[in-house]
Amino acid sequence: MTMTQAQVLDEFRAAGALLEGHFILSSGLRSGRYLQCARVLMDAARADRLCAALAAKVKALNPGPIDLVVSPAMGGVIVGYEMGRQLGVASIFTERVDGKLELRRGFTIPKGARVLMVEDIVTTGLSSRECIAAIAAEGGVTVAAACLIDRSNGTADVGVPLASLAALEIPAYAADALPPELAAIPAIKPGSRGLK
Repeated sequence: MTMTQAQVLDEFRAAGALLEGHFILSSGLRSGRYLQCARVLMDAARADRLCAALAAKVKALNPGPIDLVVSPAMGGVIVGYEMGRQLGVASIFTERVDGKLELRRGFTIPKGARVLMVEDIVTTGLSSRECIAAIAAEGGVTVAAACLIDRSNGTADVGVPLASLAALEIPAYAADALPPELAAIPAIKPGSRGLK
């Protein structure tokens, strides 16, 4: 299955997941637009369509066999699970413990396992790189990465080939360098990193 970038964004709009306002991203940067993947993925049929298209993009990268899908929690859990289902392999996730991503819940990665790292959104690539480092620390080999939306428009380097359904250029700003129209709006943090 293939989807155009316009079709992908139509799925986000239909789910009420393409938001406008002043948002604090997981990276700490600020943005006037936010893609709320949890709203898109709450519909199992929509998650199936999007991840079928993403699985096709991963296969087009030709990473060879994939033994396991690994995602960073919290945003990557659902998309990682669905990608595992689409590819016919198990899916596990890392969690942030004392600021560092690691495996918990009895999850393990067999030494030498060929891993696909899956995220919902890539902005700077930091979470992806941290997840890939956690995979390597367990003895896995990340052969490719995938995400629904690449907010960096292809500029984020995660260290392995990255497949995405849509590559967008959505400006992000440091908190002390906001454009006036964004500075005039109260900021909200819709993501999960740093929640108490």
